[in-house]
Amino acid sequence: MFKNIYFFFNILHKKIKSKKISYSYGSVDLLLQYIFKYQTKGFYIDVGCHHPIMNNNTYLFYKKGWKGINVDLDKKNIDLFNFYRNKDLNINFAISSQEGERDLFFYHDKSAINTVEKSVANYQKAQFKQIKKIKTKTLNSIIENSEFKNQTIDFVSIDVEGHEIEVIKGFDLKKYKPKVVVIEHLDLTLKKLEIKNLDVKNFLKSEIYLHMIKENYTLVNLIHSDLIFVHNSFRD
Repeated sequence: MFKNIYFFFNILHKKIKSKKISYSYGSVDLLLQYIFKYQTKGFYIDVGCHHPIMNNNTYLFYKKGWKGINVDLDKKNIDLFNFYRNKDLNINFAISSQEGERDLFFYHDKSAINTVEKSVANYQKAQFKQIKKIKTKTLNSIIENSEFKNQTIDFVSIDVEGHEIEVIKGFDLKKYKPKVVVIEHLDLTLKKLEIKNLDVKNFLKSEIYLHMIKENYTLVNLIHSDLIFVHNSFRD
């Protein structure tokens, strides 16, 4: 009897202690939480933030008291951020390698597959409804024109439906040197973007990987299509 009671409370304790809540699509936030496990406060930037909670890489940190900048090209998404995450700076703009104008292949408001990359739009089974002209800014300009221009950046998350390398090209990694960078890479050589179809060799040949390595980052993990890079100065 006493043994059964011991077993019951042992399992209950481990069940409670082992419970982990993730808000990311592929539990990227749990990996980031482990990387920053000794840090109680911090700063993040989320480009292509989409929704303040669902499939979001920064919400777990927002709940812990961190703050940051969230950027999305969809105004309705940013309206949600301003309502629910008003301690962050939330900006409605498309981010690219330079300031100017680009075509947006538009499916519908708040769509996760709205994109400025024609190759990605053509890859999708769904048909975009229209092509809109939108203004772009660089991540450099977003930071420089914010109250956080001198802020140490702990991590950056970039998920912009195939336009990630252009976002990185407009971001001075040598100057800002975020400790961790999470970047989605869509491998359009695959028939389906499913995890069982991914090939790590393709990621290692990608422009994103080669660019980040040159910028003194190391690829430390891969979750679904998200590449996790850590700056070499942050490694033990």
